Formats: sequence, structure tokens, C-alpha cells
Amino acid sequence: MRPLTLTGQSAAGALWLAGLAWVVRAVWDIRLAVAGEPASGPPDRGNGVHRPLNGLENSYHIVTSLGGGVAFLCALLFLSWLWRVRDNARALSGQVPKYAGIWVYLGWIVPIANLWFPRGIVADAYRTTVPGRKLPVCVNVWWGLWLVGMAGGVGIVYRDSTDEIIARAYHGVWPLLFSDAVVIGAAVAGAFVVRAVTAAQVERIRQGQGVSAGLVGAGTEG
Repeated sequence: MRPLTLTGQSAAGALWLAGLAWVVRAVWDIRLAVAGEPASGPPDRGNGVHRPLNGLENSYHIVTSLGGGVAFLCALLFLSWLWRVRDNARALSGQVPKYAGIWVYLGWIVPIANLWFPRGIVADAYRTTVPGRKLPVCVNVWWGLWLVGMAGGVGIVYRDSTDEIIARAYHGVWPLLFSDAVVIGAAVAGAFVVRAVTAAQVERIRQGQGVSAGLVGAGTEG
């Protein structure tokens, strides 16, 4: 059995932090839209030509870089948590996990598999930990928002460069705000997923410890 409480708190905290980072990003998207594109035109002129950035555009680069760092940290902590809950579910249930361990990592990047494997690992860990208990709604909300982000090419990983995103904010900010909302929603729902699965496993572990203590006590009395 692997310690889980601190790992779960760290993963949930990182998800909340990622959500906050994208709130800040949305604020900067709005600031760019309100400011309007400078008379000098978009930052990216094409063919590798870029004009000097103004102060607001420079600050947007800083905001997106910090958000990327938070997203990377969040991914590391979430994967560490996911590996632990998978291992703990196996120890608690005595059942072989539905998904091999390698899919904890590859499940996010292998085409087709990335449409359901990560959710499947979370759901399998929860269901084997507390058999018969209904899967929390937050799991499907989290995964649904994640898929929306993947399908639209938005969310944590943008296909455009930061300068191209700045130009998009000047000319049509609503799609960017929608993608920001998707990331924020997925991060918040993900934090609730981590809390729900962690709580279920901690509960089972404590129940097991209580049973073991009772058996030891009965043996001593005998």
C-alpha cells in the first residue's frame, strides 16, 4: 500500500493552481481584445518576421510561459497520483488492473487510446476500491471537458504560437475565452476527481487497518 494523502493533496492543489493560471490568461486575452491591435499590425508577420512587442504583448508572453510551467508541474503530480491510486486499488482488491501500467503515461498521447484510457484508469481504480459504489459525476465532467479541448485544438496545448494567439485575441477573442473556460472547468473538475478517488481509497485503507487491529486484539485476548 502506497501513501496517498499527500500525493492527492499535491495533485489537487496543482489542478487548482492550473485553473487559476488560466483565469489569469483569460484576463490577459480580454485585455488584448480591449486594447485592440496596434497600428503596426499583428506581431507575427509571417515567414519568420516579427515586429517588436509592446508592453501588454510582452506580459502576455510571461503569463503564457508561467501557465505552461504550472501545466507541466500539474501533469507530473497528477501522473504520480494516478500511478499510486492504480497500485493501491490492486492491493486493496487483489484484482489485476484493467489497464497495464505503461498506459498511465502512454494513454495520454497514443491516438485513439487517449480518447478513453486515462478516464478508464481512474474509473477502474475507483470501482475496484469501492465495488458497487457509483462513479462520481466529476469524473465524466472532467473527461468530457478534456475531450472538448482536444477536439477543438485548444486547452492546455495550443497549436498556434503565442504571437499568433495574440493576433487572435485582437480579432476574435471569444474562441480563446471558450478554450480558457474549458481548461478552467477541466482543472476544477479534475481536482474534485482527485479528492473523490483519494478519499475512497483512504477510507478503504483505514477500514482495513481497523479490521487488522481488531484481529490482533482478538488474538491477544485469546
